Amino acid sequence: MPTELGLWRVDGEPRRLSPSGVPLESRLEDMIERDPTILGEPLMLVGRQVQTDFGKFIDLLAVDGDGRLHVLELKRDKTPREVVAQALDYGSWIQELTHERILEIFGGYRSGVRFEQAFEDRFGVSPPEELNASHVLTVVASDSDPATERIASYLVSYGVPINVALFRYFEDDARSYLARTWLVTESETAETPSSRRQRAKEPWNGLDWYVTFGEESGIRSWDDAMRYGFVSAGGSEWFSRRLRALPEGGRISVYIPRSGYVGVGVVLGEARPVDETVLTVNGEARKMRELQLHAEYRHAPGPDNEEWVVPVRWLVTRPRADGFQEKGLFANQAPACKLRNRFTHDRLAEHFNLDALNEA
Repeated sequence: MPTELGLWRVDGEPRRLSPSGVPLESRLEDMIERDPTILGEPLMLVGRQVQTDFGKFIDLLAVDGDGRLHVLELKRDKTPREVVAQALDYGSWIQELTHERILEIFGGYRSGVRFEQAFEDRFGVSPPEELNASHVLTVVASDSDPATERIASYLVSYGVPINVALFRYFEDDARSYLARTWLVTESETAETPSSRRQRAKEPWNGLDWYVTFGEESGIRSWDDAMRYGFVSAGGSEWFSRRLRALPEGGRISVYIPRSGYVGVGVVLGEARPVDETVLTVNGEARKMRELQLHAEYRHAPGPDNEEWVVPVRWLVTRPRADGFQEKGLFANQAPACKLRNRFTHDRLAEHFNLDALNEA
């Protein structure tokens, strides 16, 4: 059962205000669109009256900071069975939405605005690599009835990610107030298991990789990497194992945290421990340890703590001070991963003029 809300005016004798749902249903969708936070968490609207593949229309579709999709369905004059069945039907449709389809829906809703930039404006971070790994169904109502409560509570008990947001509308002289409560508390709700569905990610072109170059004073230097042609990572198995996944011939876009994207290059060979690394300098094979380096590329002793190095032929590099940063660009702490984000591809290609470099 939801918590019953009471509101009193107390500037004189306490006087309880009576809720009214009469003007609310027609305005609630507009209010949520203008400020989704009235539902209790930061959300970004992806679409309004979103048409499904079977001809129905979702009132509001939103995404949260973790990339979960939220179906917001207003009860209006529907029966309890109708509104819950409709929400479940929409859930069966959105669970199949791909990353590309979500961006397409958003593009139709906010023409000319890039999803990635809007996401970072809303949540302060770039979007996760995978959208729609799980979803939430919310029935929005201005009145409560036992049947809707009973059906929703039953579904929640079996792990269905559904809840009912109950709004109460109050008027007092010339002032209006809105109050919200939930049928099921957050601790009781369940969300769909994150199956890490591949279809929820943007497609990978089979070529491009993202690399984080974690500069550390005395340990790793971007100046060395630019001059001699390499990227490196180490200090634990977690870092080195991911760098070792880079394939020969792969194209890497290199990101320095807090500086931005600083280079694009092609992997020339497999990763090796720094003490075994040989780099080609001015046409001559040189052991890396014999080069004049700004950093030591050493970590605390241990079998898994070695620094690993990947040789690279640079297509373009920039000093760290000229790193390319922009809202919505993909960024991740992983030393290396597949670069799927189309927005980042497009912006890096434009900024670094990659088409011309590839033709050269």
